[in-house]
Amino acid sequence: MLTIETVKSLVQRVIYAPSSHNTQPWRFRTSASTIDLLADRTRALPVNDPFDRELTISCGAALMTLRVAIAALGQGARVRVLPDSGDGDWLARVEVTSDPPDAELAALASFIEQRRTYRKAFEAREVATEIRASIATATEAEGGQLFTLVDTKRLEAGSLVAEGDRMQWDDPRWRRELALWMHPRRQGDGLSVPTLAAPIAQAVVRTFDMGDGVAAKDQQLLLGSPWLTVLTTAEDDTAAWLRAGQALQRALLTGCRHGLQASYLNQPIQVAPLRERLRSLLGTEAYPQLLMRWGHPVSAAPATPRRKVDAVIEMSA
Repeated sequence: MLTIETVKSLVQRVIYAPSSHNTQPWRFRTSASTIDLLADRTRALPVNDPFDRELTISCGAALMTLRVAIAALGQGARVRVLPDSGDGDWLARVEVTSDPPDAELAALASFIEQRRTYRKAFEAREVATEIRASIATATEAEGGQLFTLVDTKRLEAGSLVAEGDRMQWDDPRWRRELALWMHPRRQGDGLSVPTLAAPIAQAVVRTFDMGDGVAAKDQQLLLGSPWLTVLTTAEDDTAAWLRAGQALQRALLTGCRHGLQASYLNQPIQVAPLRERLRSLLGTEAYPQLLMRWGHPVSAAPATPRRKVDAVIEMSA
């Protein structure tokens, strides 16, 4: 039987999962032996993510984190995804069982809180082949596939990122949405900015098209990254997005285990015409879900703020 203390300790770890704009778009409903994962669509990004693809990927990352946390408790977990076709917000049900834990997942638990989105330049050293293979295997275990971009494909991906930056920043609706999620750290979500500077930063983002500058910076980060990958799935629906999120978090935790961090340059996937061009660049029928840069961090990145556990849990009767 799940006690409220156990549920809270599990969810306390789950909330460290990555999410687009740090929106943390998830809720959890618990009963005696199950934890339901639900999408919180009040935290959607209708301009940046009009089909809730990234929202669902974020929830998939939370689902993987829950599986890891349960395994670390020495418990088994049975997962049903999309258990009710009539409830689009109910993404998964996780039953905590007395089955043996998944040892591979349990080994990742100590890295949940250590994982960071690293937005600066990485160390110049390469990512070892065996580490790349380990991360690729982790991705494939959850139904995803990693493509590595090198040489001319890396250059073309950099151009797509820059083009995506310019297209997004040129859209006043996109800038307004970005500004809306720029929050003082104490709020517990969103993109952190200093409390006193928040109103000014929001006004600047809403008002000015900074696409050229952002594009140049992102292109430089991409080209200087030791390892550049695209995570893909065979399908492109809600179930596939949940798989992508689980594959993402398993890959990230595996990378963290080897001393790596990662960040995202998803602009070519967020802008529909560019996504097709990225897909063509990969030479695959699979669907690009995340464009990621990996490397060894130069210094520790600060943790992003998180909401309180009580804000995301509801107890069912």
